[in-house]
Amino acid sequence: MRISDNKYITLSYDLNVGEGDNLELMEQATEEQPMEFIFGTNMMLDAFEREIEGLEQGAEFNFQLTPEDAYGEYDDAQVIELPKKIFKIEGKIDNEVLFEGNVVPMMDSSGNRLMGSVVEIGDDIVTMDFNHPLAGEKMHFTGKVLGVRDASPEEIAALFSGGGCGCGSCDCGSEGSGKENGEACGCGSSNGDGCGSGGCNC
Repeated sequence: MRISDNKYITLSYDLNVGEGDNLELMEQATEEQPMEFIFGTNMMLDAFEREIEGLEQGAEFNFQLTPEDAYGEYDDAQVIELPKKIFKIEGKIDNEVLFEGNVVPMMDSSGNRLMGSVVEIGDDIVTMDFNHPLAGEKMHFTGKVLGVRDASPEEIAALFSGGGCGCGSCDCGSEGSGKENGEACGCGSSNGDGCGSGGCNC
């Protein structure tokens, strides 16, 4: 059976970013904790799916996605300063949520969800970075197709009712964020261990 629309896919892979000899292992999906998704249901980046379409169980893959294929170039305009007071909950700042390096779920005035990384915390201002963590990166995937089968009607129904993918967190579009269509997250393996890669669109 080959990878095609509505097939339930299981993959192992290494994701490295960078160029030449300066590659850094960003993420790994193993046979014990694989990436699992339903092909052709907008769970993955289009470019990622194009590279593995038609492969069979046991096939190996090795390909690269450019920023244009993945999460775009890094955009300085998506680093913005916000009033610190908007992070207050019941009049207080939660220091377990608001700290440098943390990724914070937020919502814009139109109700769009977005994820921002805390860059700097001042007395009155918080600097947030709303670029995808892999913006500007070349993504190198090497891996193996562990399984290909028909997705069950229940699995497809769960996906479209919001129960699919199991991504860690999503980076959804917002006005001024540069992501106009609500495109979303790269996620890692299906255990929801973080935002950052794999190529999953939640």
